[in-house]
Amino acid sequence: MVRMSAKTAGTAAPSRREQILREAARLFAERGFHGVGVDEIGAAVGISGPGLYRHFAGKDAMLAELLVGISERLYEGGRRRSEESAAAGLPPEAALDALIEGHIDFALDDRELITLHDRELDRLREADRKQVRKLQRQYVELWVSAVRSLYPDLTELEARVSVHTVFGLLNSTPHLSGPSALPDRETTAALLHRLARGALSAAAPRERAEPAGHIEHIEYTEPAG
Repeated sequence: MVRMSAKTAGTAAPSRREQILREAARLFAERGFHGVGVDEIGAAVGISGPGLYRHFAGKDAMLAELLVGISERLYEGGRRRSEESAAAGLPPEAALDALIEGHIDFALDDRELITLHDRELDRLREADRKQVRKLQRQYVELWVSAVRSLYPDLTELEARVSVHTVFGLLNSTPHLSGPSALPDRETTAALLHRLARGALSAAAPRERAEPAGHIEHIEYTEPAG
């Protein structure tokens, strides 16, 4: 399976297979899976519709490769970042930042695939859908571990809910449309990072309340008027 991003990584020219997947993702996201024909996907990459069958069995196979592939890429990328952080002896804050940065890259560069996942996941064969779910659970656990390392007072359930909430925040980028909906990429990435860290920080338990019997002195002033 080709582990592809809608924006092919690296400087090498994308293969014909990657070009087909990229255009299929764009068209499926714009018009829905059933609103796009094989001939249209072929035209987008400069080959005949029947020519696509040399690369894929059909549209169902393209959709499966897109959704399973992006789930693999997210998990493998997250695992690599976590392992590199541990090997470098980075503090928990830096390890979590690395995961956030990786997911922001996905949220900004693969907006079509976020839309596809939301709309079309149920169209996958059961085996492919189970594989997507398994990879997603593994990816979540990487985050839960990183979050609890930084915020050890969070329960496992609280951490998991917080992680899913942050995913929802970061994955909202496809809902922003129009030329002025997002600032430049660097500014947007920095903003999303602050929002993610802020949400996770807010989930951490606050300092314990003042001991019983302690009353802070409060000055009272009569309201004016």
